[in-house]
Amino acid sequence: MRADVQQVTDGVFLVHGGQTNWVILADGDDLTLVDTGYPADRERLLASLTEVGGAPEAVTAVLLTHAHNDHLGSAAFLHARYGTPVLCHAAEVPHARREFLHQVDVGDVLRNAWRPGVLPWSVHALRAGGKAHVPVAEARAFAPDGPLDLPGAPVPVPTPGHTLGHCAFHLPDAGVVVSGDALVTGHATSRLRGPQLLPGMFHHERAAARASLQRLGALDAGLLLPGHGPAHRGPIADTVRQADAYAF
Repeated sequence: MRADVQQVTDGVFLVHGGQTNWVILADGDDLTLVDTGYPADRERLLASLTEVGGAPEAVTAVLLTHAHNDHLGSAAFLHARYGTPVLCHAAEVPHARREFLHQVDVGDVLRNAWRPGVLPWSVHALRAGGKAHVPVAEARAFAPDGPLDLPGAPVPVPTPGHTLGHCAFHLPDAGVVVSGDALVTGHATSRLRGPQLLPGMFHHERAAARASLQRLGALDAGLLLPGHGPAHRGPIADTVRQADAYAF
């Protein structure tokens, strides 16, 4: 099955994988890849690079919004096969290296199994490699102050809560926010459609995740590219207010 590649503005592509998105930033022949989907999304991931006119060898760096398996699934592969640097927030580096793991576990799923969509999601997650051991031993921190010297010139925006070192990325010239799981527009376990926080079982610190919404709301942007769900157009401050209204 092919990934759904959507060009949202010049040089910016949102890719819908199995149940997780990644983003490709293009500058001439060079690419930045933000997240990599589940391990089982690898063929989709590689095909998406070809579809935008690139190749794995053209990826200057992988940026991780965070180190859950549905976002770092092929990061170690790209580093091992192509030497691609894998970068994330300093607080997320030990998570990516699997010095610890903050991720929804079997107990959380069982306690929430009564919720619509949780069991089908969990089956998909297991089949896609959600519990696979895919550490990125070579992960390293990007410079704390952006913009990063990478295609697309993304500016890191720390948004802790979902994980300790979760980080969104702002593309000021394009008016785009790549939000990872700090702010999504849909999920298999949620009945909501539109801007929202993920259900509570997915966050390491839900209160911090909610507080991090305000960092996103202060940015100058009109297009949200989330880790789950479709792209959302509209002033980011309004987008955040809508998500915060649903949070509890």
